Amino acid sequence: MSITLTTAESGQNLIIDSVDVALQGKIRVPGDKSISHRALILGAIASGETTIEGLLLGEDPRSTASCFASMGVEISQLSTEQVIINGLGLANLSEPSDLLNAGNSGTTMRLMLGILAGQAGKFFTVTGDSSLRSRPMSRVVKPLQQMGAQIWGRKDNSLAPLAVSGQSLRPIEYHSPIASAQVKSCLLLAGLGIEGRTTVIEPRLSRDHSERMLQAFGANIERDFLANRVTIIGPTSLTGQKVIVPGDISSAAFWLVAAAIVEGSELVIENVGINPTRTGILEVLQEMGANIRLENQRIVTGEPVGDIRIKSSPLRGCEISGAIIPRLIDEIPILAVAATFAQGTTIIRDAQELRVKESDRLAVMAKELTKMGAQVLELPDGLEITGPTHLVGTDVESYGDHRITMSLAIAALAAQKTTTIRGAEAATISYPNFVTTLQKVCGIIL
Repeated sequence: MSITLTTAESGQNLIIDSVDVALQGKIRVPGDKSISHRALILGAIASGETTIEGLLLGEDPRSTASCFASMGVEISQLSTEQVIINGLGLANLSEPSDLLNAGNSGTTMRLMLGILAGQAGKFFTVTGDSSLRSRPMSRVVKPLQQMGAQIWGRKDNSLAPLAVSGQSLRPIEYHSPIASAQVKSCLLLAGLGIEGRTTVIEPRLSRDHSERMLQAFGANIERDFLANRVTIIGPTSLTGQKVIVPGDISSAAFWLVAAAIVEGSELVIENVGINPTRTGILEVLQEMGANIRLENQRIVTGEPVGDIRIKSSPLRGCEISGAIIPRLIDEIPILAVAATFAQGTTIIRDAQELRVKESDRLAVMAKELTKMGAQVLELPDGLEITGPTHLVGTDVESYGDHRITMSLAIAALAAQKTTTIRGAEAATISYPNFVTTLQKVCGIIL
């Protein structure tokens, strides 16, 4: 087994020359990206000091921190040990002197729009990299406009750069056509400064980190789980808190699948967030026959946390669709890898949301896994994968997408011959030390 990262003209290449090596050890994954974003955002608009331990140091949270620093928020140097934020309070953000650049982070842009829209009398322009400027923002712009927001952008205000003229907003009850934590969080943040009840109703339950953290910071939140309904009652002020960020289950997912498909493997992934709105990956892998056990379960800063032990085992195909999709939407690329090694057919449906991520993840996974010999049929809203398949290494592309990069790296571990993943630097967006962890679990001495 050899795993090397090389520099090329167009970026970095990850070269994996696979031989039979069982994966072993205990590892920790980076802090949860969703919780890291929210801790930075709520700390910035709360009054007083917020401390964050375990922050993800990926590019996306750095974009969030940079945007709020541009609006006058004092944020210490980002570190996994401790970040200190001296919050300004919701109404005291400064009008920035330049564009607010969200980089590659859709979470940064969409959640921030909910805050900026209510900054009456202030003007903001929000942009991002080429990928983010092609991703749909109308899903938050339209309901914000119903609240009285003034937002302008390309293609009927649906694409960044977006200009925002802060207004005094009004509360609404919004029936979201999609289950999206970003849409829900954006509108709840917009509702913080409004007199009255701002309500979001979803067709299915999406991840609930915003609701949990808003309550911890002092917001008045009502939840109706049966109706997938959440309400914020404003105006309300937030107070700085201590936040401990657990490990990201979306990052843990790569090691869960790796250990499941590489014979003789056993990994323990410590300190992982196991919020029930995020554990669809565990349920699906168990349905596929994976040998998974939760250990040392506990509550940390309002979020359930545990260690996950997984051993290799034969997998079987299953159907992944319906209400579970919002609970594992980010994990579908790596589940597609698991499906190539499962006996029978795995059908993924209701996942059309993946077509407007950092890449069209359905098209890309179908194309790149097919290059490696997998039997993959691309569906309008998902994938149909027949296994098991003996994958063969080849040259594959990341498309600048961190989850595609890491999913293909795990596929390469169980493939014959050498795989070269082009544009592998994309992994640092959410997992800065992915390659060194990959080398560690494969027993490569650094």
